[in-house]
Amino acid sequence: MKRRVYADTSAIGGCCDVEFQHGSIPLFDAFRSGAEILVVSDITIAELEGAPESVRDVLLSVPKEHTELVRFSQEAEDLAEMYLREGVVSRKSRVDAQHIAIATVCRADVLVSWNFKHIVNLARIHGYCAVNLKLGYPMLEIRSPVEVLHHED
Repeated sequence: MKRRVYADTSAIGGCCDVEFQHGSIPLFDAFRSGAEILVVSDITIAELEGAPESVRDVLLSVPKEHTELVRFSQEAEDLAEMYLREGVVSRKSRVDAQHIAIATVCRADVLVSWNFKHIVNLARIHGYCAVNLKLGYPMLEIRSPVEVLHHED
């Protein structure tokens, strides 16, 4: 079965950033080929509106049949608010909490991000997962794009 991989804005933008291309480009190649399913939210699409055209084109390069659009629901809003209330991240990082909540609610297999301060951070991952478990949600795998690539032996 193909993995459903929620990509936040940084994972998409990584395709156009020399520092992060080594992980983002192969991951988006996997999305384009259909080896993985790209899960993208309406929040990510809104964030991309202000991005350079080259970054927006990365998302557009993935065929629609390999992409799943998920919406920010009231359930996800309530979960994001709980992350904030529990102090997993501060209110200034509300959008980061919203990405985690959407990926959790839609049951993505993994969320990928290059945001090491508020998302791909062991202490924060433990916090997100603790809130998820407390509320009856599954733990969410949170990784950098390079960590989810299939490497040949």
